[in-house]
Amino acid sequence: QVHLVESGGGLVQAGGSLRLSCASSGIIFDDYAMAWFRQAPGKEREAVLCINELGRTHYYVDSAKGRFTVAKDKAKNMQYLEISSLKPDDTAEYYCAARGSGPDRMYCSPRVSNFYYWGQGTQVTVSS
Repeated sequence: QVHLVESGGGLVQAGGSLRLSCASSGIIFDDYAMAWFRQAPGKEREAVLCINELGRTHYYVDSAKGRFTVAKDKAKNMQYLEISSLKPDDTAEYYCAARGSGPDRMYCSPRVSNFYYWGQGTQVTVSS
């Protein structure tokens, strides 16, 4: 059984930084494309970035480039999303997600429907 658990969210002032964590059990991160999504109140869930099995990061939100960085701890099977220079527009519930088993599991995608495994989310609130 696969479980993804996010943590690290909180209330931060604009300009601050956060590190979100995604712990997994049941899958090995390196075998799957892993993505971070976010959903702001009243908006659809959107892909922020995705990292494939080769470690290449695909950004889907322009404002995330240069501010959002993904890191992995293979020994712990953990993934981290480090966010700097936070903006009020970054306020959202953040989710880590993994593609489902199958031939496409290692390919990144910005589509919610292409990800099978999801965490419960962690809230990030940025005050101005």
